[in-house]
Amino acid sequence: MSNRVIDPNVRIGHVHLKVAELERALAFYCGVLGFALTQRYGSQAAFVSAGGYHHHIGLNTWESRGGSPPSLGTTGLYHLAILYPDRAALADALRRVLRAGIELEGASDHGVSEALYLRDPDGNGVELYRDRPEAEWPRNADGSLAMSTGPLDLDRLLKETPATT
Repeated sequence: MSNRVIDPNVRIGHVHLKVAELERALAFYCGVLGFALTQRYGSQAAFVSAGGYHHHIGLNTWESRGGSPPSLGTTGLYHLAILYPDRAALADALRRVLRAGIELEGASDHGVSEALYLRDPDGNGVELYRDRPEAEWPRNADGSLAMSTGPLDLDRLLKETPATT
């Protein structure tokens, strides 16, 4: 194993999910969360994004049309995480989810971030989160991160409004 660290500019670019029904997945990712459809391959695959990027999320039925979610106790994707630019945008995402009648599985304050946890229609875990500025991250006396998991006050989050320009 190498001791070299990865280039600090490396980012995770996109996720590609196997889904049972493309229309149902698009209704969630575009209709509820607000992603834009950027390309579609008939009834088999679609690509969605935010901000005009080619795709952040790929959805396909190539190996999963009509399939069921993996059972507990199996390996696979735990969740995909969607990073929102600020607290107001995360509050907007929470409002969208609640309006759609989607149940949250959790809501946590991790010190470095605030996160909402839910499942998409295919049972894939989805985290909607925002990072706090690095200067606000909690630290131990030795300077290492002191991440934690505490409750996120959803009522307080819902009071956030977008900044006006």
